[in-house]
Amino acid sequence: MIDRARAVLTGETGFADSRAGQALRRPHNWVQLAKFCVVGGTGYVVNLGVYALLLRGVGVHYLLAAVGSFLVAVTNNYTWNRVWTFRRQRGHVAYQGMRFLVVAVIALAANLAFLKALVSLGVGKILAQAIAIALVTPLNFVGNKLWSFR
Repeated sequence: MIDRARAVLTGETGFADSRAGQALRRPHNWVQLAKFCVVGGTGYVVNLGVYALLLRGVGVHYLLAAVGSFLVAVTNNYTWNRVWTFRRQRGHVAYQGMRFLVVAVIALAANLAFLKALVSLGVGKILAQAIAIALVTPLNFVGNKLWSFR
């Protein structure tokens, strides 16, 4: 195992020359990931806040509350990712926005599936939403990095 790790780190596996290996050596990509995480953190707070308000304050069904909170959070995230995280990759706002929406809807579908499964297992609805959001974050980042804002 140590030999394998050494081979990966020294580039003997070919990983260092791969597209992923080259991307990992670019500091800009790490800064971009950090920015995406900050934006995602604000979206996470917005999503959970709106979700809790719709769920407990208004009495909306938990799955419908998840859709409503998604709409608010995705607007927040798209705006901040476009103007801050991926500003060097700005394309046409409508074209990029549609791609972002496609990725977001796929992430929403995965979120709803996780949310429903977690609630059916007895996890509290707000905690289940918090976990579901965290579980779909990698999918969301990869989709936006490689497609929406490429």
